Amino acid sequence: MGDLPILAVDLDKTLIKGDLLYESFWECASKDLWALLQVVGSLTAGKARFKANLARNTAIDPALLAYNNSVLEYIKEWRERGGRAVLVTATDQSIANATAHHLGLFDEVYGSDGTRNLKGRVKAGFLVERYGAGNYDYIGDAHADIPVWNSARRAITVGLSPKDRGQVHSLSGEVMHLSDPEYSRLSYLNAIRPHQWSKNILVFLPLIAAHEASIYVWVEALFAFFCFSLVASSVYVLNDLLDLSTDRIHPRKRNRPFASGAVSLQHGTLMVPALLLAGLLFGLGAQQPQFLLIMALYYATTMIYSVCLKRKLIVDICALAGLYTLRIFAGGAATGLPISEWLLAFSIFFFFSLAAVKRQGELVDVVKSGRGKANGRGYEGEDQLVVSMMALSSGYIAVLVLALYLDSPAVQELYNHPARLWGICLILLYWVSRMVMMAHRGIMDDDPIVFAMKDRVSRYCGVLILIVIIAGIM
Repeated sequence: MGDLPILAVDLDKTLIKGDLLYESFWECASKDLWALLQVVGSLTAGKARFKANLARNTAIDPALLAYNNSVLEYIKEWRERGGRAVLVTATDQSIANATAHHLGLFDEVYGSDGTRNLKGRVKAGFLVERYGAGNYDYIGDAHADIPVWNSARRAITVGLSPKDRGQVHSLSGEVMHLSDPEYSRLSYLNAIRPHQWSKNILVFLPLIAAHEASIYVWVEALFAFFCFSLVASSVYVLNDLLDLSTDRIHPRKRNRPFASGAVSLQHGTLMVPALLLAGLLFGLGAQQPQFLLIMALYYATTMIYSVCLKRKLIVDICALAGLYTLRIFAGGAATGLPISEWLLAFSIFFFFSLAAVKRQGELVDVVKSGRGKANGRGYEGEDQLVVSMMALSSGYIAVLVLALYLDSPAVQELYNHPARLWGICLILLYWVSRMVMMAHRGIMDDDPIVFAMKDRVSRYCGVLILIVIIAGIM
């Protein structure tokens, strides 16, 4: 057993599913954007210095990282046979030390030190100098590891492309492939949250309110819908990247594609601008400059929300309500239809209520899990009652605005039997009350609109409202 060579193990995308450079980047972005800008400026001093500065401005918790089970099992079996394992990575030394300490599987740890970037040929030269050519086995994942495998006794790969596998076989006598991390197309689809696109049907609300029947106008609204959906998905991906640490300790959010390691952070970083660009291309189909301005305002607001506002008490609820309302303005801008003061007033109070319900549901989880404070938010468990009161009162005010609107001259012009529309007020009073009750019971999803789309009773309420509207028109 004593004649076993050293087992050298890479860290990024080998020992863990992700890449700690991207982990650190997004962790720093979520905590201190100004510090991140200063760190990015240090790239001129080289990658090693950049990694060292990034590590100093982040606090990665190794216990929350997504590990490759096949690699962990191989290391454990190796040590049981009496072999020694070393962690050799291009990740900064401080993060490598913390990860190795958490696992307790490595006899030695070597990482980048601010001067030397321990990757590729540099890593190969280091291992040969320390252990000798052919005196170590190496587990790696990338094309950059080929020089390391070339001087190793055995090449052990994980997640390597077929092309690079062929090159490794031509270089090394002994080659072994561990089972690759599982990445599915469904995970990438889930990462952009298409189920959240249901919120963007709000862009059609100005058309419905104005009884617009023109196919051309509806096509413009359809372009606006897909534009908003893709741009919103860009924001969802960005938000998930910024929330990695908090999502990983959340009972449900820990299963999200980026938090669980099902989708790489590198791909997620590329998805943010790609989805934004695709959305803007759809936005050009709406042929309305005002619509693109609203989209720019929406994206800027969501960026500020993701980085800062979501941690501010009550400000976050106001921001969410504003983002919901912007969808209605976007529909009006894309189609050239005006937004009435009545619709604006109703939307502000109604969506403030839904945003408060969203926070209420999160606080119920906080209380049930025994945590005193919501992760990444400005609320404590004891705020649950106050937030539920905010949700109810704002929802009831929205219904009051609707009731006042039903007595306005505009309704008399649009509907033959406006008195029949009062049934909508009763339905909404029931629905708002029930949504708050569902959140209080802890069965509300993270987003109340998505919950409503899946909730049978909410769908019944929607059908009843549609029937009442038709009855008012006929």
